[in-house]
Amino acid sequence: MGKKKLNLAILDMYDGEPNQGMRCIKEIVARFDSQLTYKVFDVRGKAEIPEIRDYDLFISTGGPGNPMDGDGHWDLKYFDFLDQIWIWNQNHNHKKYILFICHSFQMACRHFGLGTLTKRKSTSFGVMSVHKTADGHKDSLLQNLDNPFWAIDSRDYQVIQPDLKKFKVLGAKIIALEKIRDHVEYERAIMAIRFSPEMVGTQFHPEADPISFLAHLKKAEVKEKIIAVKGKIKFRRMLEHLVDEDKIYKTNETLIPNFLEQSIQLVKASKSLTLI
Repeated sequence: MGKKKLNLAILDMYDGEPNQGMRCIKEIVARFDSQLTYKVFDVRGKAEIPEIRDYDLFISTGGPGNPMDGDGHWDLKYFDFLDQIWIWNQNHNHKKYILFICHSFQMACRHFGLGTLTKRKSTSFGVMSVHKTADGHKDSLLQNLDNPFWAIDSRDYQVIQPDLKKFKVLGAKIIALEKIRDHVEYERAIMAIRFSPEMVGTQFHPEADPISFLAHLKKAEVKEKIIAVKGKIKFRRMLEHLVDEDKIYKTNETLIPNFLEQSIQLVKASKSLTLI
């Protein structure tokens, strides 16, 4: 008899909008096929929320639109789900592990009151450098990534102005920040947070691969918009960053696999202790 696989729930926050994110996530999860089985839940379209007892790991995706908007149904169910995971982990030895990506990260930050969620003056879009904090250097999620490391950023909103008192109460830590921009007065956005030992999230897209981003850049309106905002030289540099093995490839091959590998080991360890 084969070993029993752990269960992963993917919370799809794309609201039916065509995207590359789900393909990327599924391809990364497929690398763990011998250890994981997964199911996708359409959170925004059908208000589907996994029963947390039935799953060991969760990945909550990015998505379009305003993270401050909801219909009063799916968003409240989602926030209740976050509370359930938090409460479960306070009361059980076998923990539930969750990774938040972009839209989900912003909603989680809003829900837990960790910072100010605002609309950016302009869209942050492209291959960006992300900088580890002192806590980030020690965090297992960012293990084997350089400092700075590179990631795909695609967002109109941002989490800034951390509420340090709330961070202290929850035991949360900022583990990555936006690049330093000396020539502008804007605050650096928070790019990753360790909400708790079991809950972690990024404001960028760790699942993105060069194929997904190139597919996006092929759209004429996207290319024109980037060139209008950043210029042709920066557009070309973005393409060069995409094919550099130490940039997007490395983040894609490292960050979510870190989360899955480490969470799988911790779940297995706690389950074996429970059986003793």
